[in-house]
Amino acid sequence: MARRGKKPEEHVNHERWLITYADLITLLLVFFIIMYAMSKVDVQKYSVLAQALNLQFQKADSILDKGHGISGQMTPKQGDADSKDKDYTQQNQDVKKEENNQTKPEENEKEKREKELQDLLKQVQSYIQDQNLEQQVSATDTERGVAITLNDLFLFDLGKADLKGPSLPILQKLASLFPTLNSKVSIEGHTDDLPLAPGSQFQDNWGLSFARSLSVLRYFSKTAHLDDKKFVATAYADTMPKVPNTSEENRSKNRRVEIIILREDIAPTTPKS
Repeated sequence: MARRGKKPEEHVNHERWLITYADLITLLLVFFIIMYAMSKVDVQKYSVLAQALNLQFQKADSILDKGHGISGQMTPKQGDADSKDKDYTQQNQDVKKEENNQTKPEENEKEKREKELQDLLKQVQSYIQDQNLEQQVSATDTERGVAITLNDLFLFDLGKADLKGPSLPILQKLASLFPTLNSKVSIEGHTDDLPLAPGSQFQDNWGLSFARSLSVLRYFSKTAHLDDKKFVATAYADTMPKVPNTSEENRSKNRRVEIIILREDIAPTTPKS
């Protein structure tokens, strides 16, 4: 029998790692080419993005401090820079105009009302001085609005709520000023702390103070024919004295009717029932 010969050993290729290495180098080259392509800046798109960010950062309602642009802004050519600066300025002006147009109506209304109050105060003070009414009437600017204070004996007889003749000219003067005002008018009655005399037509100081404020309101609405929706009548009795009720002089200061042209449309305090 013929004897088989041994199969010759295959040659081992020790250079096969070069194939894997070459593939790796190729992939890395492709990767870096892609990265370079992605990193290339589109100047036009970057300019649009920078312009939009500048506009947002410089708006009045931005939570960031106002500045002159974002960091890292590219430096364009001088001609382009001047043109873009003009565009930015115009856009910022347009934005500010739009914001001002939204806030101006409310601000203008407040300014108009404040001017009306100050003009009325000056006219009333001038009238009081011209008519020598400083002892009976005063007009001051308060936090709530312009307060015109009238002494009770100037308006009414003791314990009464019917208007006296000498008080009508000042009420007529006020009635001539109220129609132009865009404000509510609160008419508030006050008394001292002494109880009413026996046999009074009013149960207590609450009833008296409210009847007096209501008499003044009715003069404006019924006699002067002003819109009664503009007025509110309120009673405080002796709960809001100007000075302590420790003397007759002080009590006379506390017995008063206050006509307050309100700075804001705030509902007056509800009187005690």
